[in-house]
Amino acid sequence: MMKKRPSQSYLLLSALLFFFFVTWSSSSSLLSIWLHQEVGLKASETGIIFSVLSVSALFAQVCYGFIQDRLGLRKHLLWCITGLLILSGPAYLLFSYLLSINILLGSVFGGLFIGLTFNGGIGVLESYTERVARQSTFEFGRARMWGSLGWAVATFFAGLLFNINPDLNFLVASCSGGIFFCLLARLKIAAPASMEKLEIGAKKVSLDDALRLLTLPRFWALIFFVVGTCIYGVYDQQFPVYFSSQFPTLKEGNEMFGYLNSFQVFLEAAGMFCAPWLVNRVGAKNGLIFAGMVMALRMIASGLVEGPLLISITKLLHAVELPILLVAIFKYNSLNFDKRLSSTIYLVGFACTSSIIGTVLSPLAGFSYEKFGFAQSYLIMGIMVFCTTFISIFLLRSNKSSSEPTFLQQKAV
Repeated sequence: MMKKRPSQSYLLLSALLFFFFVTWSSSSSLLSIWLHQEVGLKASETGIIFSVLSVSALFAQVCYGFIQDRLGLRKHLLWCITGLLILSGPAYLLFSYLLSINILLGSVFGGLFIGLTFNGGIGVLESYTERVARQSTFEFGRARMWGSLGWAVATFFAGLLFNINPDLNFLVASCSGGIFFCLLARLKIAAPASMEKLEIGAKKVSLDDALRLLTLPRFWALIFFVVGTCIYGVYDQQFPVYFSSQFPTLKEGNEMFGYLNSFQVFLEAAGMFCAPWLVNRVGAKNGLIFAGMVMALRMIASGLVEGPLLISITKLLHAVELPILLVAIFKYNSLNFDKRLSSTIYLVGFACTSSIIGTVLSPLAGFSYEKFGFAQSYLIMGIMVFCTTFISIFLLRSNKSSSEPTFLQQKAV
């Protein structure tokens, strides 16, 4: 019986990640193109929407992380996210209608929904999967790989469906959310309380435990690293618009971006399979630094090369950086912080910081695209990522330091 449980958990969690990303990709992979071509927004207006999205994701991630750590392996929060996934299709249609009435009103609604559902929700699902993986017999990266495959499959068809009728993608999103509901209903994690006591002790997470993170220099070192690397989210926001403009017609550009994004994420899935092997050998810190440098290279190259072929090659570097970054960030957190706070550290230290940077930089990026162009803006972003990653070489730690007390872990004993 004990051998079957990890296997069943792995299969169901992999399937949940797959259909979460199908829902996310179907509704959002062409979001900037949809806002630009269907709704008729300018780059600066689209930047405002992404900024509101980042703000809502920020609050969701702070709350989601602490709540999920309190819940442990219980699924209450995942059920709430499931309801939002099912409603994603109608929500995007309402989003479009509100934008036609008032840009600010539509931006607030769309940003709140997308931030709470996807940008906040994925952190909950990923941290939940990582928690189960630590207590079972599978690597987080091997399960997360199926999320990448889900995005790839959905994106492959997203461009085609968009050219027929953009609303078809929203229909697919809601149907995928329904499948997610059925899978979550089948997921049973045996005796979560006893499993967690074996690993981290019986004491429940308190707000004081979470706040003590702010007293740890190593936590702020992690935040500084993330400040740089999370710029890739801002880079990706309006990249589809830039890519589609490289083709004779927008219709051809939309279709080709769907193929490119799908191919990239298939490579990303292969990277997720290999990333645990690499990170286990080079170490979590070196994995983070490597991912950051590849990210900087991708952005700088995007600003230097011309033509759809070379731009596509730079985009595909994302399939190298992201798997290593995700696997390394979880392993780094597990090595350097209290395991009881795995969701809080991931959602606040990584996802929440990404949302803050996205809030600040999204409107600035939109303005920069209009004033200086995409290529020049990408050069600036790439240089910023390189600088923060280089400094992080001296700030991040390979393992726990005996000279710096970890208050959280002492309190858990």
